[in-house]
Amino acid sequence: MTNPLVVGVDGSGSSLAAVDWAADEALRHGLALHVLHAACGDREASEVIGAAAARATKRAPAVPLSSEVVRTDAASALVERGRAAFALVLGPRGLGELPGLLLGSVSLAVAARAGCPVVVVRGGQEHRDARSGTVVVGVEDDGSSATALRFALGEAQARRCRLVAVHAWSAPLGACTTAQAPSWPLEAHLRPPSQVLDDSLRGLGERYREARVERRLVEEPARRALLEAAAEADLLVVGARPRVTCPGLQLGLVNHALLHHAPCPVAVVPRR
Repeated sequence: MTNPLVVGVDGSGSSLAAVDWAADEALRHGLALHVLHAACGDREASEVIGAAAARATKRAPAVPLSSEVVRTDAASALVERGRAAFALVLGPRGLGELPGLLLGSVSLAVAARAGCPVVVVRGGQEHRDARSGTVVVGVEDDGSSATALRFALGEAQARRCRLVAVHAWSAPLGACTTAQAPSWPLEAHLRPPSQVLDDSLRGLGERYREARVERRLVEEPARRALLEAAAEADLLVVGARPRVTCPGLQLGLVNHALLHHAPCPVAVVPRR
């Protein structure tokens, strides 16, 4: 049986936008949708979960729906449910968050620890409604992007849209280079930027035949390149790997920046 899509709700406007996005996503992939509300002594829990479930049903009546209220902290509940989920979907901010925060503490904690893809539904309603027909995925040179690429290709195929695979690279100061043939000495684990994309995408086309892939090499920092690409995207997908210095965490500086500043929904996909 296919794992369900799980959406976390807290009654805030951003979590209701996440419900809309999750209902559309479940319909695209033929998934069941599970709505979860974590409430430690919250007397309004039934109203919150009821409103979210009704919204999902109205948005996608054909999607099988279940709901649940758990009496624990939201981050722990979502990470636990993520063990058997297609993905977790969250809004960027929740009730009680300070107005200046760009990303809520629950969303950040879940994205850092979950074992399944986590989608943070960023971007205003106007951006989400203006379909660009593009999924963007960031490709790194360390092997951590393989799972993210498969997820992104699945999204592009389900949406019948193009996938833009972005690899950002930079040469040492003063080096004379091209993306195809860098002139600086390559260490054993480094490859020319064009080969990074070719190697990463090799063999995936057989499984995702309907996805149209555009390769994009950008000579600038990854944070800037992906934020620029996200301006024209319906979804931005990035890979994540466990931090050696912080066991249990899988968000690097680039992922932090994207989760805080991207103008569209961001999917963080842990390496498997």
